Amino acid sequence: MSKEELKKKLTPIQYEVTQNNGTERPFHNEYWDFFEDGIYVDIVSGEPLFSSKDKFDSSCGWPSFTKPLKEEQIVEKQDFSHFMVRTEVRSKEADSHLGHVFEDGPPPTGLRYCINSAAIRFIPKQDLEKEGYGQFGSLFLNDK
Repeated sequence: MSKEELKKKLTPIQYEVTQNNGTERPFHNEYWDFFEDGIYVDIVSGEPLFSSKDKFDSSCGWPSFTKPLKEEQIVEKQDFSHFMVRTEVRSKEADSHLGHVFEDGPPPTGLRYCINSAAIRFIPKQDLEKEGYGQFGSLFLNDK
């Protein structure tokens, strides 16, 4: 998509985060305290990125995950902005800025994928098939 098409498709904060490496405010975003069953996809491309099964409350104010759904869908890059050295997380297909990954997460990975809500869209488990993500339904088979 062109920049103009993306500006029409996305909200201003979604555009700022995904296209300009922005960051939304902690504790004032859609998914920081949201824990329903389903998956999270890239807001730009729809590529599947994270599962609620791997989401945890990190108390940082942003959605946090221990791992991506598929490692190959995530691209990690060194980020030297803001006088820090961090590892930026981007989506593979759309090259959307998602957030950062830190090595202070819980077991089993010890990782915390700190992701901007503005970069992702939630697909509830009951809508996976309808939305074209039926292959991830098995993640929630044993849930009541």
